[in-house]
Amino acid sequence: MTIEHAQTIPFGDAHAPSESAVAVRGLNAHFGATQVLYDLELTIRPSEIMVIMGGSGSGKSTFLRHLIGLEQPSSGTIELLGKDITQLGPVEMLDQRRRIGVAFQGGALFSSLSVAENIKLPLREHTQLDEKTMDIMARMKLEVVNLAGFGDHMPSELSGGMLKRAAVARAIATDPKLLFFDEPSAGLDPVVSAALDELIVRLRDAMQMTIVVVTHEIHSAFKIADRITILDQGRIVEVGTPEEVRNSPNQRIQGLLNRRPDETPLDPEEYLRRLSGDDQGLDDRTRTRHV
Repeated sequence: MTIEHAQTIPFGDAHAPSESAVAVRGLNAHFGATQVLYDLELTIRPSEIMVIMGGSGSGKSTFLRHLIGLEQPSSGTIELLGKDITQLGPVEMLDQRRRIGVAFQGGALFSSLSVAENIKLPLREHTQLDEKTMDIMARMKLEVVNLAGFGDHMPSELSGGMLKRAAVARAIATDPKLLFFDEPSAGLDPVVSAALDELIVRLRDAMQMTIVVVTHEIHSAFKIADRITILDQGRIVEVGTPEEVRNSPNQRIQGLLNRRPDETPLDPEEYLRRLSGDDQGLDDRTRTRHV
């Protein structure tokens, strides 16, 4: 079975229509006394591939952790498929998690379980399906990601690219309408990375998923994105189509796209204060630069 003919299986109201798949409003986040995300505003449309990019320390991984509910913001709202996850209790959040899928960097498969058993974990957690049906669904998802016949293998027996695809199979086990990827191409060679890019686009097209991809791989981002969000120092500085981002006059964005180093001059007094651990005199602008 090819992905173009994959059938989704409904789970309750998971496919209820919504004007936006993701709506972030006034999102602020702190680690202790240090603010790391500043008043983020972002709307992601249904069946859109949104790529979130930024340099090291820009806040993109922190943003992702908030989007999937692993971190609570200091203030603001995060609506996923019409529900504000910042206001959900544990039971409601568990129910919401069955409506989204996450493919973590590195795969994050359980090494003691076979590939098929890894894929069945979300089904055991969120459904009342019998074992035979879960076996069928696990085989279907493996076919979708071109891993048919590998269900009995252990994660240690898979290559890096196969691990990534197995992680995708687990992420789509419950046919979510919202799928998150964390650095999907990290550590992969160009050929395998290109194949994974094509899989992401086919998932969106065949299963009408909204997909959010956090990546630093510029080539992949421009290949798969409908729109791109650029983070810099914990702030959203650009949201636009690949063409709009490519032509942005923002020099920080052009530096990121063209791999130019940050030429912001270093303040010697600031450097000495940081060495001594005394940063109380730093203003918000200076603090942000190093988040």
